[in-house]
Amino acid sequence: MKIMPNRLDKGFGMYQKEFEQKALEVLRSGWYVLGNEVKQFEEEFAAYTRTKHCVGLASGLDALWIAFRVLGIGAGDEVIVQGNTYIASVMGITMNGATPVFVEPDEYYNIDVSKIEEKITEKTKAILVVHLYGQASDMKTIMKLVQKYNLRLVEDCAQSHGACFDGKMTGTFGDIGCFSFYPSKNLGAFGDAGAIVTNDNKIAEDFRIFRNYGSEKRYYNKLVGTNSRLDELQAGLLRVRLSHMEELTEERIKLCNIYLNEIHNEQIVLPTVRKGATTVWHQFVIRCRNRQELIDYLNAKEIGTIIHYPIPPHLSEAYSYLGLNKGSMSVTERYAEEVLSIPLYNGMTLEEQKYVIKAINTFQLSD
Repeated sequence: MKIMPNRLDKGFGMYQKEFEQKALEVLRSGWYVLGNEVKQFEEEFAAYTRTKHCVGLASGLDALWIAFRVLGIGAGDEVIVQGNTYIASVMGITMNGATPVFVEPDEYYNIDVSKIEEKITEKTKAILVVHLYGQASDMKTIMKLVQKYNLRLVEDCAQSHGACFDGKMTGTFGDIGCFSFYPSKNLGAFGDAGAIVTNDNKIAEDFRIFRNYGSEKRYYNKLVGTNSRLDELQAGLLRVRLSHMEELTEERIKLCNIYLNEIHNEQIVLPTVRKGATTVWHQFVIRCRNRQELIDYLNAKEIGTIIHYPIPPHLSEAYSYLGLNKGSMSVTERYAEEVLSIPLYNGMTLEEQKYVIKAINTFQLSD
């Protein structure tokens, strides 16, 4: 049996007729940019997240870098962010000339809130919270710090569509919630796509102007903006998937509960969920101290895996100018050497999952 780490075709097959009908509907409409599908999706996603505004964009990275641009955060400013995130989170900060200040992650792979305050300086203007792997961060503590130091709060929700902390959805705590709809996300498009949500009328309006060349009215440009528009086809297809989000999320939770209950191997560290938080299980991430040996073992059994992420941003060539050497962030670096995402996707069969579980349970380190 060959099992890939992800199967996007399975997700398509679950609602194939609806996707195909919507695609034809959009193609036949003759309107492909900033039309009714985008408007409807923005309204529906705002309702889903229980926010006032959603603004569709071309990608999740655009959501991040435009967020800091709109908030006026740039050169000379510092933004606190966890060290073990995907590099796009950090790029959202540095593309505006601001400086990322890294904080170690906790046992749940999210930012260690006990280590944030010591990193706050007079240059700190914002905290970027990343709800990694689908689990909500400790927003109660973070909100206290935001209020105490009068900071802006941006949430990277690229992996946490629908996750909550104390019943409140990720993306709705701070000034701006940034979402990616890359095809592999829980709410995935069929190409690049993104959005922000906010309860601030001015922020929403600024985004709408900035995403469309800085134009509020066609050919009348208020500022130097960019071209970052969610297109009609992706918006329409996202509307189809959004209408099924509850059942899709429930399926992932069911799959991951089986993993949690049936994987028993002392060599493997299983993920845990923080009290008060929910997770939508974007990935099921385990840890192993000799990860490559486990990868080779699973490959031999035709079980695919993915490392999220092998090189933390502070050690990447892109951020060598920050001068952070190996050893500067011990927890982040240990996670980068040990984490492994095992197969998880909507449409995964019980037979496939049992095969993965049996393989992991029989794995033993050679030493």
